[in-house]
This record gives sequence, C-alpha cells and structure tokens, in this order.
Amino acid sequence: MISVLSTTPISPVSPITNVLPLSLVLLVSLVKEAFEDWKRFQNDTSINSTPIDVLQGQRWESIPWKKLQVGDLVRVKQDGFFPADLLFLASTNPDGVCYIETANLDGETNLKIRKALERTWDYLAPEKAAEFKGEIQCEQPNNSLYTFTGNLIMEKQTLPLSPNQLLLRGCSLRNTEYIVGAVIFTGHETKVMMNSMNVPSKRSTLERKLDKLILALFGCLFSMCLIGAIGSGVFINRKYYYLGFFGDVEPQFNPDNRFVVAILTMFTLITLYSTIIPISLYVSIEMIKFIQSTQFINKDLNMYHAESNTPALARTSNLNEELGQVEYIFSDKTGTLTRNLMEFFKCSIGGEIYGTGITEIERGRAERSGLKVDEGKSPTTAVHEKGFNFDDPRLMHGAWKNERDPEICKEFFRCLALCHTVLPEGDESPEKIMYQAASPDEAALVTAAKNLGFFFYRRTPTTVMIRESHVEKMGKIQEVAYEILNVLEFNSTRKRQSVVCRYPNGRLVLYCKGADTVIYERLGDGNHDMKRLTREHLEQFGSAGLRTLCLAYRELNTELYEKWNEKFIQAKSSLRDREKKLDEVAELIEKDLVLIGCTAIEDKLQEGVPACIETLSRAGIKIWVLTGDKIETAINIAYACNLINNDMKQFIISSETNAIREAEDRGDTVEIARVIRHSVKQDLNRCLEEAQQYLRTISGTKLALIIDGKCLMYALDPNLRANLLNLSLNCSSVVCCRVSPLQKAQVTSLVKKGARKITLSIGDGANDVSMIQAAHVGVGISGLEGMQAVMASDFAIAQFRFLTDLLLVHGRWSYLRLCKVITYFFYKNLTFTLTQFWFTFQTGFSGQRFYDDWFQSLYNVIFTALPVIIVGLFDKDVSASLSKKYPELYREGIRNMFFKWRVVAVWAFFSVYQSLIFYYFTTAASQAGHNSSGKIFGLWDVSTMAFTCVVVTVNLRLLMACNSVTRWHHLSIWGSILAWFVFIFIYSGIMTPYDRQENLFFVIYVLMSTFYFYLALLLIPVAALLGDFLYQGFQRWFYPYDYEIVQEIHKNDPEDSSRIELLEVANHLTPDEARSYAISQLPREKSKHTGFAFDSPGYESFFASQQGVFAPQKAWDVARRASMRSQQRKPRT
Repeated sequence: MISVLSTTPISPVSPITNVLPLSLVLLVSLVKEAFEDWKRFQNDTSINSTPIDVLQGQRWESIPWKKLQVGDLVRVKQDGFFPADLLFLASTNPDGVCYIETANLDGETNLKIRKALERTWDYLAPEKAAEFKGEIQCEQPNNSLYTFTGNLIMEKQTLPLSPNQLLLRGCSLRNTEYIVGAVIFTGHETKVMMNSMNVPSKRSTLERKLDKLILALFGCLFSMCLIGAIGSGVFINRKYYYLGFFGDVEPQFNPDNRFVVAILTMFTLITLYSTIIPISLYVSIEMIKFIQSTQFINKDLNMYHAESNTPALARTSNLNEELGQVEYIFSDKTGTLTRNLMEFFKCSIGGEIYGTGITEIERGRAERSGLKVDEGKSPTTAVHEKGFNFDDPRLMHGAWKNERDPEICKEFFRCLALCHTVLPEGDESPEKIMYQAASPDEAALVTAAKNLGFFFYRRTPTTVMIRESHVEKMGKIQEVAYEILNVLEFNSTRKRQSVVCRYPNGRLVLYCKGADTVIYERLGDGNHDMKRLTREHLEQFGSAGLRTLCLAYRELNTELYEKWNEKFIQAKSSLRDREKKLDEVAELIEKDLVLIGCTAIEDKLQEGVPACIETLSRAGIKIWVLTGDKIETAINIAYACNLINNDMKQFIISSETNAIREAEDRGDTVEIARVIRHSVKQDLNRCLEEAQQYLRTISGTKLALIIDGKCLMYALDPNLRANLLNLSLNCSSVVCCRVSPLQKAQVTSLVKKGARKITLSIGDGANDVSMIQAAHVGVGISGLEGMQAVMASDFAIAQFRFLTDLLLVHGRWSYLRLCKVITYFFYKNLTFTLTQFWFTFQTGFSGQRFYDDWFQSLYNVIFTALPVIIVGLFDKDVSASLSKKYPELYREGIRNMFFKWRVVAVWAFFSVYQSLIFYYFTTAASQAGHNSSGKIFGLWDVSTMAFTCVVVTVNLRLLMACNSVTRWHHLSIWGSILAWFVFIFIYSGIMTPYDRQENLFFVIYVLMSTFYFYLALLLIPVAALLGDFLYQGFQRWFYPYDYEIVQEIHKNDPEDSSRIELLEVANHLTPDEARSYAISQLPREKSKHTGFAFDSPGYESFFASQQGVFAPQKAWDVARRASMRSQQRKPRT
C-alpha cells in the first residue's frame, strides 16, 4: 500500500526509493523459493523420467515412469524401484516370492517377503504374460501403507488380495532377479504419494509475539500520522501569507477545507514514516535461522554419533529459538531412553525361572538400598552374541532334557523358532546366518531359539525349516520341516501374533505369543498354580526393567481347523472391513490356550541418559515418559535414568486395583467403565489434595505421577481433564504406562493447549509420530525402528543425550540471538523514524521530508543490515561448555526474560531519547554554524549530518549489545559505517538530470570542510549512547541476568579455557567421538564463536600430529607439509 501511495502526488518521497527496498526484500525471498522449487522440479523430472520395462505386445519395451497407466504389466529388475503400486504376479524365485526393502517408506532396512498368488506364478515370460487377463477389484486410493483389500477375478474365480501381493511405489526389489506386476495405482494415487502430506505447519512462540510487536509498530505509525494530520489541519491558515495560500491552492494545502488537508496529510505521513515498519526483519530472521540450522546445528561435532555415523539434522529452520524455551519434554522409552538393542536375558518355563544375569535396573536398585551386588563370573561355556545375553546351565547345550518337564521346554523352544515373521539371510550355519526381523525383539527371540538348540535357518512361503538338537537323544541333530498354514499377524490392537503349523507327523498346533494381558484373557481353565507363578515372574521381570512376552499353544484337530480355515479365507476375501473380520476370525481360534511361559528381554539404557535428564531437570525442564510398557518396567526405568528417586512423593493411579479387577471378572463393559471412571476421579482428587499439602510445606518435596493407559483414557475425559492437568503440572516427573499412540498425542496436546507451555516430544518409532507432530517441537531419534519418527520431526538426533546440546546450547543461543535481533531492529527503525517525526513539528506538519529519499531507502538495506545478521549468527553470552555446566541459565528462556514488553519498552525509551539527541543537537548546533563560504547550513546539510550520526550511533549501539565480539562483528559494523561514507561521497558528487538529488550536490564535501562536522560526529554519538551506557552498567551491577553472573565468575579464565572444557566433555565419549572433538579443537580453528568444524578445509592431519591425535591424511596436507619443508631448508642469511 505504501509503495502505491508513493506514486501519487501526495507522496513526499520518490516512488523508486520506496519500491526498491521492498523489491529487494521480495527478491531475496523469491530467489530462495525459486531455488527450492527448481530443485524439486529437477528431482521430479529425474524420477518421472526413470525407465521401466512395460509389456508391449509380446516383448518388454522401456518407457519413462510418467507414461505408466493403470493396467500396464511391468517388469522390475533386482535393486530397481517400483514405479507405481503394483499387484505382484510372478517372480524368478521359486514359489512366487520376492524380497523388498521399504526404507523409503518407513526407514526399515530389514527385508520383507511378498508372495504372489499361486494362480499367477506362470506369467513371467513376456509371451506368457501377454495372455494374462483378469479384473482387479480393490479399495479406493488411501494413505495406509500396511493395509490393502481387493480381489482378482480370473476365469470367473475370485481370488482374495492382501498386502502380501502389493508392491508399493518407492520400495526396491532385493535378492530377486526380476518380478512381473500389474499397475494398480499411479502418480498421486499411490500410497507413498498420499502419505507425502506436509508436516503440520509450526510457527515459533517468538514469531507469534513478533507479530504482536509489528502490530504495535503499526499502532505507533497510525498515532504519529494522526498527530501529524490533526496538527496540519490546525496549522494551515491564510495568515501565513509567505506560504502562498492565495488563489488556486492544491487540496492538500487549502485552508478552506481543513478536513481534506488532514486526510491527505495522513496519507502523506504514512509514506514518510513507513520506515518504522521493518520490512527486512522477516527476511533477516529467516536467513539467520537457516544458517544456524545448516552450519551450526547440522555440523556440531558434540551431536555427532560416530558409531552410526549420524550427525544432527535440523529438518526445519523455523523453530530454532523454540528450542531455547522448552519447559516440558515428552519422551518415548524404548529406543529413545533405551538402546532398542534387545537381548534375550531371562525366561520362565512351566513356572520355573531361568537366567542368572543382573540388569542395570536391579544393580541401581541395590545401590539405592545400600546393598552390594555380587554378580559372580560367567562360566567360560556361556554363549553371547547380538540379541542373546543368557546363561543358565540348566537349559544350555541340551541340559533342558534333565528338567522336571522337558516337554514344556520343547514347546517353549519351538514356539520361539516358529511363531515369527523373520527372514534368514546368508549362509545356513549358526555362526554366519543373519536374521531380518520386523523388530529387534523378534530377532532376539529367534536368536535365543538358535542358541538353545532349535536353529531356524530357512523359510519358504509355506514352510519353516528348523535344525533341532538333543530332542530325541543328546547330541543328535535333525532337520524338521514345519508347514505354516496360517499367520495371524501382530498389530497394536491385537498385541499378539499366532501361527498355525503342521508337524511332519500331521500334528496341528497353534503357537501364540503376545502381551501378558491379552494372553491371560485367552487361557483355558485349569493349571492355576502355573498361571500364578508365571504372573509373579512377569512382575519380577518387569521390576527388573525387562520387556516381557507370554508364550502359549493350543492343540487343534483337523475338523476344527478346516471349519475355521473356511471362515479365515472368507474374511481374507472380504473387500469391506477385512482387518476387522480377520480379527474376529482370529478370536475364534485364539482361545483355550495352554500357557508355556514367558520371555524377558533386556533393553539397556542409552549412554548418558541419566546425566542428561539430571541436567535438563536443573535447567527447569520437566520430563514426562510415555510408554507402552508395564507400570513396573516403566517405574524402574524411570529410577534408572534419574527421573524418579526415593526422595520424591509418588502418586500412582493404576487400573490394577481389586475393585476394577472384580468388575472386569464380571465382564460387563458398562460396569467396568463406570468403576474405572469413579476410581480415577477419586484418585485424582485425593492426589491433588495431597500434592497441594506437600507444596505448602517448607521442605519442598518433589512430586511424581505414574498413571496407566486405562486410567489415562478416563482421566482425559473433559470432566476430569482439568484435575489431571493441575496434578501433572505440580509434578516434577510424570510416567504414563501402557499408553497408545493416540494417548501420547492427547497428553502432549493437553499440556500444550491447556497449560500454554512450550512442549517438545522425542521418539524413535512410527508410534511416536502423532506425539511428535502434536508438540511445539518434534525431535526424532534415528534409531532401529525405522525413520518414520525422523521424517515427521523438526529435528533429528542419534542419541537422547544430545538433547543437552540441542536445547541448552543451540536452543538457548538461538533464542538469545533472535531476541536481540528483533529488539534491535525495533530500536533502530524507531530511532530513525522519530527524527523525521520531530522535524514534522518544525514544518507545520506539511509532510516535508527531513532526509533524502535514498538515505531513507538504504538505511535498512545497506547501512544497518549486515551487523545485525552477524550478531544473530555469532553472538554468544557464554561458551557451550559453560551453558552445560550452568544449566540454570536455560530458565531465562523458559521465563522469556529477553522478549518481554518491559524489554521492548526500555529499547523504545532509548529510541526516543536518542532521536531527540540526533535531531535537536544537530539543528541547535548548526544554527550558529556556517560553511567556508560564510553561508549558514541548510536543511540538507543538517539532515546529512543527522543521518551520519544515526548510522554511526546505531551501529555502535549494536556493538555495545554484543556479549562476544569477533572479527566478523568489527568487519560488519565498521564496514557498514564505511559504506555510508563511500555512498555519500559518490552520491553527492554526481549530478544527473530528472532526479531529486540536486539538493545534496556537494553537501558532504562542504560539511567535511567545517570543524562543526567533526565535533558533532564525536559528541552526538557519545551523548546519545551515554544513557545506554549508564543503564547497562546500572542493570549489570544491581540487577544482573544469570548469564552476566556467570560471565563475571569466568572473566579471568585463560583464553584457551573453552578448549580445555570441551576436551573434558570429550572424555565421556567413545574413542571415535573423542577423536572428533580433538580434531575440532586443532589450531586451524581461529574463531572463538564456533566449534563446528565438520566441513572445515583445514590441515587436520598436520596439526593432529602436533597434538598427538590421529586424523586421516588429506591430499592437500601433503602439499602443505612439502611446502613447509622446502621453507625450512632455505639457507640462513
């Protein structure tokens, strides 16, 4: 609007000087967007032009992906990507199977098996494929990657289709020469494309507050214009005869119509005062954030994980400063706090516990109780490999045959070896075989079966081959082929997996493994002692921090199985609600189970998690753990990672109460819901009263809340939600157990919206995606559960402990820097505009400009632009090591200490003060001044002098605001001041026709020939900055910020202290990470403001050799050392 107004006669400034800065700002944004669009276009073109073999007649023709159509038959070769969603027809592998990798969909690198329908196996050769005729009926295109329902109608026969026959676009073919498929969905209708929706747009809290500040500036602009408009209406009068208000006067200055004069002056002043709105602020902030993300966060060696070769990744630059204000962290447990490296550790078979190890949780619990743990030494015969950390001489090497009930031991091992979807790879020997599993738990269980004598080594679509040892007699090994008739797959609703298999002797057995709650519900009557013992063992394993699964089986007769299988095939053929019908059919056979026992798998804590949580707690951040594990497991993990301790008062709200159990035994769902709701309401009220009593005490006892999923479901009810929120906010730690992915998101939203606190969610699996997207900031851990969490996140790290650096260092620095950038922008624009405003009072509110048009236009774009960007990138109050040493510094960000209205008001006060100095000092001092020819100074002499003082002062004021000053600060600030002088020398020395610059011709040369110029240039900035200097000194002395206290404590530290502290941190890392730290601190690093040397072109190996650190040699190092040797060999003169 202002640019349009500048083209009208009422504008006091030239249109080009208003349009040019706006165009420049828009151009920067357009270039950035155009570059990103161009890269996307190139990627799209490259993908769409990829060749694929399509059946044309009776031969394969190569065409680009973009020409594919539904119904085409295509051939995909090994390691090739599927160009569309395909119906799998035939494969070069026997039994119509192929292996695919889904890393592009969910990040999982383990291979998955797909099997074509037996009727289509023959359509492999082009001649045979040309004969394929059929009709595919299937669901509408959708974004569900793991479901598919459809039917293939061939020769009047309907064949059910499932996800096993679907090959999704983006997946790749592995271990298969080629496959033939029919195109079902193409382009944007493919499942992967329908999943590629944008992550919910997130704006930082600081940006939303910035919007309010911009609105305040608009309000200020309107007020200034209104004052000027009223003033012009009052001032205009024919008595000022020397102004020429006689005869035909233009409307803006016609005393006969004061209202029109006021309105037109209002628009005139809007264009004149438009510099108060910082149009370049958003572009500057975007540039600063982008560089912070790509150069600082992504390349920080402190967040580089050497084992997995994974650096940190900022997937968006919009939320950098939000990392500096996080108050609540919501964390998953498995793979986030723990390593997700599962090891078979203990088990219970037939009511007997096996396994002699001691977990980290048990060790920590013993230490808390003051007990000494005697772990003993493992026997030399113990077998240990990845996924297997079990030792018990009663089971190993066939010793199970001597146990009280060897038959149930045999069933236990066979259940482990048969009930899974694992794929074996490599050599069929126990030492070399590799297992591709959907989860680390499955791989650990199959590995356990192998080490206990039941070696699974081969799988076909219908058969599993097991090499069994010591079954008939000790030392005898036999290979047994089990026919897999049906697989009832695991999902988050069923929480169990079953297989129906046929032994070589014809015996039919259903093996089932799953969560203890669902298995116990489906057990047959009898055997109560074993059920009781196994439940006790489950609780014992859970309290030791182990993950448990129950194993059970059921003997089937042929008649029962045949009837059930008919229903199963019918459900698989259903086009509507197939998943629901399959679950209903599974319920018919998964009952009357016989309990075998349970497994206990250890998932160790990640390195540095307890220290990280303790540090974050000291920083004022509250951490909640949301997990699907049992309450005992979750509590003990919380103890192990310092989330809960014995000094805390714990409130436990659990569904494992007698009243709820009795209601569940009666089986009335309405009654169960009523009892749980009533129980939860009572517990919440009781806990809330107790919490308030504890908070009133002087001791200040910390509180912790533990709640399970069933109770949480009712606690999130609108009637109880407020009580849950109040109780939770009063607790230092909260642990939610047995929660679903939806509940994780609901809890996150409860705090985000209900408490209006800044939240961060961190997780590593697909079940954490909704929680990650619900929080203000989402962090994904690139772990072993695929990349779905990372792909949905805003930031990605490899280990939980890296949160310390991400929040306390980068987050805090980003928040401080951006607060300073925003308030400084506000200050410098307000200061500049107010000098023009004061001048308006001297011109009868006529809208006469004080500054030249180009001064006004280039003020924000050139003369004050670069220094503020440099401060936004490099300003640093304390070093990274001190930020972590004093995590309490982070609390200032949580309280938003640096972007409050009080802070803005202080900057505004000094803007008013300095603008008055600039205007009145220059005008008053120039009244008695004159140039060398004896003439007094005119408007353009005074305004040029005032502008020179403004440019010098606002740049020096930024230097005063810096906590650390580097060469970049000096270059940008003194360079900006120099740019002004270069510009004015050129601008005032050249005259061009048809411009408005004749007023300034030779002005600077005249000014610089007077003593007045130099005296004013020295005294006015000093007078303007004196108030800031006194205020900063008073504030630092009497009301210091926390970081200023830390600065004082460490002001006498030696220059290289930061390096010493970083190397001390490095001592806690792995050898590779320590080496990375040492390399990052080598002498090639000159600037003190960065420790991020991931892509530094320095001479690592040369300096490393001087420091005794190993670093790989680079080609340029050889030339460097050769040149140095040649210099050393020069003879001395």
